[in-house]
Amino acid sequence: MASVRFTVTPTKAEDLPGLSDTSPDISSRSSGRGHVRFGSRESVNRSEPLSEGSGGLTTTGDNETPDRTSTEQGDGNAKMSNVYINNSHGVDDDDFYDRNLALFEEEMDTRPKVSSLLNRLANYTNLTQGAREHEEAESIGEKRKAHKSPQMGTFMGVYLPCLQNIFGVILFLRLTWVVGTAGVLQALCIVFICCCCTLLTAISMSAIATNGVVPAGGSYFMISRSLGPEFGGAVGLCFYLGTTFAGAMYILGAIEILLMYIAPWAAIFVSSGPDGEGAAMLNNMRVYGSIFLLLMAILVFVGVKYVNKLASVFLACVIISILSIYTGALVSAFSPPTFPVCILGNRTLSGHILHDSPCAKTTLPKEPPRPVDANLTLAGNGTEPSTFDPSLPSSEATTALWLHFCEGPDLNASCDYYFNLSNISEIPGIPGLSSGVITENIWSVYLSKGDVLEKGSLPSPRPVHPPTNRLPYVFADITTSFTLLVGIFFPSVTGIMAGSNRSGDLKDAQRSIPIGTIMAILTTSLVYLSSVVLFGACIEGVVLRDKFGDSVKGNLVVGTLSWPSPWVIVIGSFFSTCGAGLQSLTGAPRLLQAIAKDNIIPFLRVFGHGKANGEPTWALLLTALIAELGILIASLDLVAPILSMFFLMCYLFVNLACALQTLLRTPNWRPRFSYYHWTLSFLGMIICLALMFISSWYYAIVAIVIAGMIYKYIEYHGAEKEWGDGIRGLSLSAARYALLRLEEGPPHTKNWRPQLLVLLKLDEDAYVKSPRLLTFASQLKAGKGLTIVGTVITGNYLHSYGEALAAEQTLKHQMDKEKVKGFCQCIVANKAREGISHMIQSSGLGGMRHNTVVMGWPLAWRQSEDPQSWKTFINTVRVTTAAHLALLVPKNISLFPGNSEPCAEGYIDVWWIVHDGGMLMLLPFLLRQHKVWRKCAMRIFTVAQMEDNSIQMKKDLATFLYHLRIEADVEVVEMHNSDISAYTYERTLMMEQRSQMLRQMRLSKSDREKEAQLVKDRNSMLRLTSIGSDDDEDTDGGGGPTGNAEKGGGAAGGRERDGGMSASENRRVHMTWTKEKALQYRATHSGCSTPEGFRDMLSIRPDHSNVRRMHTAVKLNEVIVNKSHDARLVLLNMPGPPRNPAGDENYMEFLEVLTEGLERVLLVRGGGSEVITIYS
Repeated sequence: MASVRFTVTPTKAEDLPGLSDTSPDISSRSSGRGHVRFGSRESVNRSEPLSEGSGGLTTTGDNETPDRTSTEQGDGNAKMSNVYINNSHGVDDDDFYDRNLALFEEEMDTRPKVSSLLNRLANYTNLTQGAREHEEAESIGEKRKAHKSPQMGTFMGVYLPCLQNIFGVILFLRLTWVVGTAGVLQALCIVFICCCCTLLTAISMSAIATNGVVPAGGSYFMISRSLGPEFGGAVGLCFYLGTTFAGAMYILGAIEILLMYIAPWAAIFVSSGPDGEGAAMLNNMRVYGSIFLLLMAILVFVGVKYVNKLASVFLACVIISILSIYTGALVSAFSPPTFPVCILGNRTLSGHILHDSPCAKTTLPKEPPRPVDANLTLAGNGTEPSTFDPSLPSSEATTALWLHFCEGPDLNASCDYYFNLSNISEIPGIPGLSSGVITENIWSVYLSKGDVLEKGSLPSPRPVHPPTNRLPYVFADITTSFTLLVGIFFPSVTGIMAGSNRSGDLKDAQRSIPIGTIMAILTTSLVYLSSVVLFGACIEGVVLRDKFGDSVKGNLVVGTLSWPSPWVIVIGSFFSTCGAGLQSLTGAPRLLQAIAKDNIIPFLRVFGHGKANGEPTWALLLTALIAELGILIASLDLVAPILSMFFLMCYLFVNLACALQTLLRTPNWRPRFSYYHWTLSFLGMIICLALMFISSWYYAIVAIVIAGMIYKYIEYHGAEKEWGDGIRGLSLSAARYALLRLEEGPPHTKNWRPQLLVLLKLDEDAYVKSPRLLTFASQLKAGKGLTIVGTVITGNYLHSYGEALAAEQTLKHQMDKEKVKGFCQCIVANKAREGISHMIQSSGLGGMRHNTVVMGWPLAWRQSEDPQSWKTFINTVRVTTAAHLALLVPKNISLFPGNSEPCAEGYIDVWWIVHDGGMLMLLPFLLRQHKVWRKCAMRIFTVAQMEDNSIQMKKDLATFLYHLRIEADVEVVEMHNSDISAYTYERTLMMEQRSQMLRQMRLSKSDREKEAQLVKDRNSMLRLTSIGSDDDEDTDGGGGPTGNAEKGGGAAGGRERDGGMSASENRRVHMTWTKEKALQYRATHSGCSTPEGFRDMLSIRPDHSNVRRMHTAVKLNEVIVNKSHDARLVLLNMPGPPRNPAGDENYMEFLEVLTEGLERVLLVRGGGSEVITIYS
């Protein structure tokens, strides 16, 4: 036996002429060769003989069919064929099929030899391919204590909390600064975009809230029930963190008002110099903030009803403050308040340094006091500066301002350059509504950190020297931009869910949430938009850009506009921010409690418990601790953009939930609130996403990453919940759409991947017999494609329903253990083979159906008295072939490596004997993607007959593998047409003798059982009628399998004969045996226990086709064991079962002989279609 071995690597292929991507046929270009076309279920055209070396396909007679195969016998086999071989089928001894491939001859029309394929590789191309609905109880069996929660209406429960949260710290502390920096137009744009975002979100939220009962948890409940537990938990936790930090932000705002505008003397930490003022202020805010947080937490712990009572007081302060702003704006039109601002050149000076000193360089103390001093002129609206005359009398005295810019109090002291060249002017900080100052404030003035606030309309000397921070100017504390202002302002509109967070305390949440929230948003939006215009029309630009009111001697900027006194708005804003902080500390623990009670995040479970009346005690404690972290940051401007991210993400998913439910038209989507549309929700979602990245792209990414981590944690470690959410509905719609698209046409060869149906068998204890089948499937799939794991339970479905459910759970558990992603299916049928057939036919849906069946090899089929195991196996092979499905049969599956047992080295050997779609090429490639087989090299063996050109086969196979992009060692094995050995003949004879013996034994056993049953039936009839007739006896006797040997014996004879068969089973029938009758019975029922039966077995001549098939199995096995005895895995073409079912048992013997001596074997049968292609 000769063999040639070489290695193929992906190098340039030089001769592959005529590659065509359009021809579906594989044909020869030589006109002298017959036209051969093979594909899915196509036969070979044998009208013309093939030339020598073309693969051994020759013509047959016109009357012959593919079943009538023939083999040319050598001279040495003639006598064996005539004397020892039963050639009763009338098969001629020509060489139509090779003796070495007789196992595959019945399917050569659909599975041609490899040599036939490689000879026509030039025209190789793709073949045309035809190709729980409601919520579960949280504590089942537990007695819940009745508790009463405050039952609030729309006004107290939703409207007021929303107003307090929206009218929080930003309105009073930062809105004027936003208007002054961005200008009226851009400020209106910022406010409008933010208000549109919240209004659209409120509309979506109203639709969701009115689509069913909304218990405690509000926004979290709505998101989780609409988008699923993963999205709900992720966004819910982000929103909880946002709400908690919002409480910290409101407290920081209240402390800022307290220490800067109400009681500056209350500061604990005081800086000795200007450089340490910022740090001292932060420490003061941390101390006072912690004290305020403790007091507020105690108030919330006492009960939400007290918070609700204080809400009225706080809201009254808010309303009074806002009304004082509007009143002050109107009053300023004819009587503007006096808040002068001192300007040096065009630079704003801090009012803190003046105290009671005049805004001038020098004064004349001897002269009587005048309304306007010598160096200052107030003209018209006060914007015209006075000119300083250097020739002033020498009796002038310097002011406090002089000391800050000059080295001494003397008039001849050296002063700052800009101070010497610039004039000092004093302008009104509140020009009034009728002053026309809005024309100056309409455009933006963005500053960098350290820039001086300047009034552009005033003259300034040139060149301008950069100011130093030692001089008493008003500096910008941060660099401003449009995006920064969006991030800082957005928290001022984020209180829209304050009412929905307390949905558990509402009398009618479905009615209160939409009305209260939308009315609160409309109210606040109107206030914000009008405030932007009023601020721009009444307040001087440099005062607007002064964040902390330094230019107006430390007054709250918005307070300078209020009427009758700035203290109205200072006190009102202080209580407003305190109220907003209380509302946040009330809503956030309830949100966390709702998340914990859903048990989707295990480590939060403890926070679901609370007091007897339902108050979330532990959640409140955690909320206070997290809020303390925000207070330790102590910077309102740093906290605000972070809050914007979390709130915007929450609003985005609320809009997404509404849009999904509307577009999917879920049957349960029936909101009472009808003023919504999916386009509005989609627009709101886009605005939210845009605002996230506009305000701070890096904060947006961080927020998304945090939400993604929470999502994955819930997905992998949280409890599974089925809430009928929108994401599941979206998945169903997407799956339906994809399935309909898949139905439009068969998959292309490039898209083919094994979609597995794994057939498992369960033992008596409902455990999987061969779990390694699932391991092998997971290695083959690597998490891709479809996997269906099925089993069959014999019995009646009405009686075995519970057993089927238990079997499904067993399969799911085993799939989880082996980390196989897929579906499981259990079928109950009267017979196993029927159930398997039904499963193969009905599994899958539409285009997502299995194309490959994986089943185990029937173990110990030779020793089993019951032939059903191997008969079921062969029937499954036939069913998969009829269904055009591929079949994988791992033999010795228990020896296959597990997922934690990677093969260090070795080979995966492919024995490519016949071409059936390229499965043998594709499977090793897929296996090597898994870590277990990654280090194994691939070897391809193919068989060449004597008439094949081995050298040409090497070239063709090299080209084929090059275009398949597969690296492999290739070996072409030449198999000579050797004579049929005595060993082959002996194996065939033993196989047929064993088959006949087992067949007779089974028939004998069946006869005994049938006669025993007849006796039972007849005896029962006798007991019922108490009378017997000759007709009855004759009918019973003649119905037996052995015939009525003593038909004339009458009733007694019939009873005696039948009673002899059933004496051991039915003691009521008595008879007397004679020696003759016993011998006659044995002779009739045991063909192999008599000398005649034994001689019949000795005279058996093996069937001609069986001998040739056994010869193929023996020869191939010798070659495979010789070459692949050390391989980690051997892949081999699996011959098809015989078309005559009488030879099924012989077929099993052939497969055993074919795979003897191999450790791990994977028998492969293609599905009749191409699964691998050389084209991109």
